[in-house]
Amino acid sequence: MPGPYAWPMPHARHTPDLSIVIPMFNEEAVLPLLVDRLRPVTEGMLTDGVVTAYEVLAVDDGSTDATPVVLQRLRREWPQLRVVRLRANAGHQAALTAGLDRARGAYIATLDADLQDPPEAVRQMLVAARAEGADVVYGVRTDRSTDSRFKRWTAGLFYRTQRALSGVEAPLDAGDFRLMSRATVDAVRALPEHHRVLRFVIPALGFPSTEVGYRREERAAGESKYPLSKMLRLSIDAITGFSLAPLRFATWLGLLGGLAALGILTFAVGSRLAGHTLPGWTSTVVVVSAVGAVQLLALGILGEYVGRMYAVMQGRPSYSVAHDSLEDASSQDQTRT
Repeated sequence: MPGPYAWPMPHARHTPDLSIVIPMFNEEAVLPLLVDRLRPVTEGMLTDGVVTAYEVLAVDDGSTDATPVVLQRLRREWPQLRVVRLRANAGHQAALTAGLDRARGAYIATLDADLQDPPEAVRQMLVAARAEGADVVYGVRTDRSTDSRFKRWTAGLFYRTQRALSGVEAPLDAGDFRLMSRATVDAVRALPEHHRVLRFVIPALGFPSTEVGYRREERAAGESKYPLSKMLRLSIDAITGFSLAPLRFATWLGLLGGLAALGILTFAVGSRLAGHTLPGWTSTVVVVSAVGAVQLLALGILGEYVGRMYAVMQGRPSYSVAHDSLEDASSQDQTRT
């Protein structure tokens, strides 16, 4: 069953073997390049009998440039291209969720529009899934030389920290480039989580999986939609969504703070009895500031978890769909009949 934030899956006369979900926001510059790379891959799979039908589901995450216009033009030239437009920008993970909720394929691949992850690997993923009976095939970056040293270091630190805190064995150097079976997608859709971080939600299911390595390329055109601020937000969502370790950390901070305060009290009483006390405000300010900082940190950690609970209780959808070209086509067919 779909989760409370999922839209019903549109019906169609032919269920494709493969759906490729591509979230995009202001990607007018890269779209023609993406089609030039992706369409030969999908048409090749169709010609070789790897698939009998496929769809490419472009989720326009409220773009403000010419992305919607370019998509409509491309759709006239490519019948398998399906366009889902969200009413407002909902964010990368929400756009991915919208695509998974509406994809119809027996297998669903997720791919970013910037061509840093090669579309050619989708065929390899599908072949590996069928050959090994895997529900999930992760695209793993074996060569990240095009990324800056800072990005490689922070990404490695993030994944290792998340694995240690949550116990979820998410593959290192694997982002949102993956292929999933219909059973996997249905399981994800049934989850009630509001702020899903799919790169950790899917490994947490524990379904049989395998990996396909690839070289990460530079962005083909346009600008990155994941600045440092969004990466930090994603990190916080991932940690608070999968681990209670921060809450336990706050508890241990409180215990250590209490022990430190007890030690200071013992020292102060001993100094007083020995007649060695000297007036001074520096030590007082330091102690009070340290205790206050610990308290604020603990409150901040608690606030993150309370905020997630509040968002779930509000029941607001993660996204709102304004347009789905498949539904429009179905309506036209019904009108003609």
